[in-house]
Amino acid sequence: MAVGLCSRRLFTRQQVTATVFPKACCQQYRTFTFPTGFHMIRTALFLVFILIAYPGWALGARVSHIARAPYLSAIVVDAQSGKILFEKNGDQPAYPASVLKLMDLLIILDQIKTGRLRLDEMVQVTKEAARMGGSQVYLDPREQFPVNDLLYALMIQSANDAAVALATHVAGSKEAFVSLMNRKAKELGMTNSRFHSVHGLPPGKGQEVDVTTARDLAILARELTRYPEVFQYTATRVKEFREGEFVMRTHNHLLDKVYGCDGFKTGYFAAAGFSIVATAKRNGVRIISVVLGSESRKIRDAKAAELLETGFAMVPPPPAAAEPKQQTVTATKQDSTTTRHESTAEIVEKDLVDKTQPTSEPGKSWQIFLAGVVSGLVLYGAFNFIISRKKSRRYQKYTR
Repeated sequence: MAVGLCSRRLFTRQQVTATVFPKACCQQYRTFTFPTGFHMIRTALFLVFILIAYPGWALGARVSHIARAPYLSAIVVDAQSGKILFEKNGDQPAYPASVLKLMDLLIILDQIKTGRLRLDEMVQVTKEAARMGGSQVYLDPREQFPVNDLLYALMIQSANDAAVALATHVAGSKEAFVSLMNRKAKELGMTNSRFHSVHGLPPGKGQEVDVTTARDLAILARELTRYPEVFQYTATRVKEFREGEFVMRTHNHLLDKVYGCDGFKTGYFAAAGFSIVATAKRNGVRIISVVLGSESRKIRDAKAAELLETGFAMVPPPPAAAEPKQQTVTATKQDSTTTRHESTAEIVEKDLVDKTQPTSEPGKSWQIFLAGVVSGLVLYGAFNFIISRKKSRRYQKYTR
């Protein structure tokens, strides 16, 4: 009878033995085994408390990883003064990829400014332009387009065929236009840049690759800000081409993600990585951010956005009346001030997340996770203590 009753009550053989045999005869069965389901419950509770802490840790770690992940070089500049606000490997040679098209834009705007070119001037598409691969608007040698339309294609779609068509129209050939690009780079003080193409694509056999630096691209971007009309091309997200047959969409996703962002250009090919020259304007302050050689588009965009926020944090709307002399983006030779500037950049880099990152810092996210683990252990112990007390009472009941 005892066995039957105990079976219906889900007790184990050891528990039943403790009730049938005298207390002195069942020393080996003194350990009361509670139903197996309770072990599963307390283990599950322990995992639940850990998982409660996990989302905060995981989110913080994910955002921090994206914003801090490797990139080749970066620089942040105040567009008005040229003051460098942050720099990492600013003079490290890099492949610009399609970011190079910003030089195309500058030369063409300069040609328009001096009266040598008009926005409504028709450009005849060449066979060479029509053969271009990569990002394009699929130009045909039988077509003609105004300079204005091709500038939109150049900046929004990053069209390689538009770059070749414009270069050939302006200078007579790609090679002649490249000479204009290098001449302009020298004039601006972009001492570490050398261009060999008008589009930034990987070089073919026997060709040389385009080379630049984050510092040089910041110089180029700052020069572009002197042309207000540049932003009608770089800030446009979507535009129809060829009377609606083709819809161009920008590759610069910061236009939708960063308040005040209105330029400039992204670039990518495998050896170059993901790069961007970005700018934003708020309350009369314009900041330029350059990030080269990122591992992915998300990393590039996150770092560029972070650096823009860093710049705005360091240049408040009412600028200080007097500031100590800082190194600026100019063509001057580097001297002993380089060491001082690099140390300043290192200090700024350490403060980046504190000043601009709205998400959890890595240290704090780990603290959240560890707090969850500790809470889980404490609650696990408390639950285990309660179970043990219940075991003891039930044991006493069946061994009297």
